[in-house]
Amino acid sequence: MSDPRTGIVFDQRYLHHCIPGHSLENPARLQSLYLTLSLAGYTDRCKVVPARQADMEDILAVHSSFYLEQVREHAVTSDPYSYDKDTYLMEDTLVTAMLAAGGCMALADEIMARDIDQGFALVRPPGHHAGIGRGMGFCVLNNAAVTAEHLRRKHGLNRILIVDFDAHHGNGTQEIFYDTHEVMFLSVHQQDIFPFSGQANQTGEGKGDGYTINVPVYSQFGDNEYTYLFGHLLQTLCTQYLPQIILVSAGYDAHEDDSISQTCLTTQWYKEITMMLAFYAKNVCDKRLLMILEGGYNPDRLEPCVLTSLDGLLEKPPEQVEIPQAPRAERLLQDHPFRQFWTL
Repeated sequence: MSDPRTGIVFDQRYLHHCIPGHSLENPARLQSLYLTLSLAGYTDRCKVVPARQADMEDILAVHSSFYLEQVREHAVTSDPYSYDKDTYLMEDTLVTAMLAAGGCMALADEIMARDIDQGFALVRPPGHHAGIGRGMGFCVLNNAAVTAEHLRRKHGLNRILIVDFDAHHGNGTQEIFYDTHEVMFLSVHQQDIFPFSGQANQTGEGKGDGYTINVPVYSQFGDNEYTYLFGHLLQTLCTQYLPQIILVSAGYDAHEDDSISQTCLTTQWYKEITMMLAFYAKNVCDKRLLMILEGGYNPDRLEPCVLTSLDGLLEKPPEQVEIPQAPRAERLLQDHPFRQFWTL
C-alpha cells in the first residue's frame, strides 16, 4: 500500500466534554463517526495522527489569561451554564479543548514536515466562536486560530488563508486576526443568525484591512449558490493572496437537514467544496490543506457529510473547477466591499 497522504486526528478523549442534560453539542456527534472510520477502512487509507495536548503557551498566543481563568472557575461550579447560556463548562472541558487544539497542531506539523499533504481534525468542542477573551456558541478554544498562530510562530508562515463554511459566522476567528494581513479570513454564512456578526462591510482594520471577507447569504441558499460564491472567491483570493496553507473551519450545520440553520446544502456538496479546496491547495500552496471540524448538529447527517469530505481528500484533485450559474449569488458579489481590495 502506498504511503497515505491524508491524515486524520480522532480520539475517544474528545467525547469527555459532555453534560448529563440535553445539548446540541454533545459526544453523540462523533461517537458513530469514530466507529465508522475503522469499519469503513478510512483508518487504513489515512495516516492516523495521535492527538496531543496543546501547551499553555500555544493557547495564550491566542486567548487571554483572564479568559482561561474564567473557564477554570466556571468549570467547577454547580451550574454548567454559569459562564454562558449555550456553552457548558465541565471539569473535563478545558483539558478536552486543549487536546482538540493540540490535535489540530499535530496535523499541521505533519503537513509542514511533508509527512502528509492534507488532513482532517475530527475534534470537539468546536472553536470558531471563541475570541481572545470569551467563549460562546459551544466553543471554548479557537482551534483554527490556535493552529494558525502556531504556524506563524513555529513554521514562520505569513500568508495563511482560513476558509469558514459553517452556517454561522466565525466571529472569534475574525476578531483574533482582524488587524493582520498574515492571516486572511473568508466566511460564507447565513445572515441574521447567531452570532449576528459577519457583515460584508467588516473587512479588517489597520494592516488587516481587506483581509477579512464576509459573505452573509440568504436562507434557502443551496449547492449552486455556495459553489458559485466559493468558486469565484477562492479563485480570486488564492491566486492574488497566494496562501502558504489553507485552513478550513469545516462546519456542517448549513446542511438542509440540520435544524440550526435554514440553508439548503446537500451531503454531496461537502465533497465538492473539499475537492475545490484541494484543487486550489494543489495549485497554490503545495497541497497544504487542513480541515478542522466545527458545527454540525444532526448526527445522522454529520457522519455522511464528514465521510464525503474525507472521500474528497482521498481522491485525486480535479484538473479544473467548474462554477455553475447562480444569479442570486452573483448579485451578492457585484458590489461587495472585498472588490475594493481584490480583483474578481
